[in-house]
Amino acid sequence: MSSPSAREHDPAPDRAPADRTQASASGQAPARTRASAPGQAPARTRASAPDQAPARTRASAPDRAPGRTDANRPAPRRQAEPVPTAQELRAAAARHGAPGRNAVVMTMGALHQGHATLIRAARARVGADGFVVVTVFVNPLQFGAGEDLDRYPRTLDADLELALDAGASVVFAPSVDEVYPGGEPQVRIAAGPMGERLEGASRPGHFDGMLTVVAKLLHLTAPDLAFFGQKDAQQLALIRRMVRDLNFPVEVVGVETVREDDGLALSSRNRYLSAEERRTALALSRALFAGRERLAAQEALRARADALPNGRDRAENRAEALSRLGEARAAADAHAVAQAAETGCAAAVRAAARTVLEEAARAEPPLTLDYLALVDPADFTEVADDHDGEAVLAVAARVGTTRLIDNIPLSFGSPSPETPTLGATK
Repeated sequence: MSSPSAREHDPAPDRAPADRTQASASGQAPARTRASAPGQAPARTRASAPDQAPARTRASAPDRAPGRTDANRPAPRRQAEPVPTAQELRAAAARHGAPGRNAVVMTMGALHQGHATLIRAARARVGADGFVVVTVFVNPLQFGAGEDLDRYPRTLDADLELALDAGASVVFAPSVDEVYPGGEPQVRIAAGPMGERLEGASRPGHFDGMLTVVAKLLHLTAPDLAFFGQKDAQQLALIRRMVRDLNFPVEVVGVETVREDDGLALSSRNRYLSAEERRTALALSRALFAGRERLAAQEALRARADALPNGRDRAENRAEALSRLGEARAAADAHAVAQAAETGCAAAVRAAARTVLEEAARAEPPLTLDYLALVDPADFTEVADDHDGEAVLAVAARVGTTRLIDNIPLSFGSPSPETPTLGATK
C-alpha cells in the first residue's frame, strides 16, 4: 500500500523492495456492517452512496490526546501487541468503534513520518472517540519478477510504536494465511487500462495485486474513511476508481505528500540511498518544482496577453516596435507575451522538468529515467499541450539499485469542476 503522500503514496509502492509502503486504506466493503463481537451477527448495515462523502464528524479537541475519552471515563489501555486476526479486530472495533467514525490507514510496514501524517489525519477526522485501524501487511501479490519479497523490510515493533504514538487505535498485522486463506486468490480485481500505464507498464500486474488486497482489507476493516498518500498518485486514482465502480461505501481521502527538508519525498526506500545517490535523487523533486515554476510563469504571461485589447496581435506589434527602437529586453518580453497567448503551457512544463532530469543523468552516480509524464488525474493519460484543468506531473527513476517515484498536482488555466484533484475525497 502506500505511504503518504504521503505511497510510500503503499499498496502500490515505487519499486525497490525497500521503499514499498502500503497506501492508506481506501475503499470499503460494500454493504458495510458495523464490527460486532466475534460470532455475533453484524449489528447494522450502511448504505451510503459510494461517491457521497459521509457527513463530517466532530474533530477531536486540540487539547485532548488522540486516544483520550471524556473526562469521566478512563483512557483506553494502550495496545501491547498487534492484532493478528480479523476476529480479534472485529472484537476490538465492537469495544471501541463509533458509528460513522471508523478509519483505516493501509501500509506495508517500515513506517515513517509520512505514514504518521496519514494516521494523524485519520485521527483528526474521526475524533478522539473514533476508531483508527493501521494495517501492516506485506502483500505478496504486489511483487513481480525481480522484486524480492523476502528482502522487503519488516519492522513490526517499531511500526507498532509509531502508529500508536500517531493516534492509531489498533494495528492489524495479519499473516498471509489470514488474508489469503487457502492460498493465492483465484478471483482478483483487475486494474483495467489505467493500471497498464506508467507504473503499471514498469511493473506488470502490480496494480491488480494492490487493488485485490485493498478490497480485501476494506472488507476486513469496514471503515467509513480510508486514507492514502498522494505520493502514490496512480495508486490513489485506481483506488478511487475501484470504490466508485464497485460501489464501496467508503470515503477515500488523499493526504499531501510529506517531504524531507531537502525536498525528497519520504519513502521507506530512501534508506537504501548512499549520500552520493541521495544527492542525485534530489533531481526528482527539483524537476517537479521546475515544472511548477514554469507553469506559474507561463500562466502569468498568458494573463498579460489576455489583458491586451487585441491579444497576441497587439503584443506582436508592440514587440516589433520595441525591436526597431533597440529595446531588446522589452521586445523579448513582449514576444514572450505574444507566444503565451496562443501556446499551451503543458509543453513548457514538460521541457522545464526534463532539463533538470537530463542534467542528473550526467551526474555521478547518474539518474536513469523511467518516465516523466504530465497526465490527467482521472485516467493517467497524457494531457494535450493546450490542456486546461487539473493534471499530475509524475516522474520515476532509478539511482543505483533504488527506484523512486514522485509527483505534484498542477492546475492549468481554469480547472473544470468535473475533474477530480488528487486531494478530492470521492
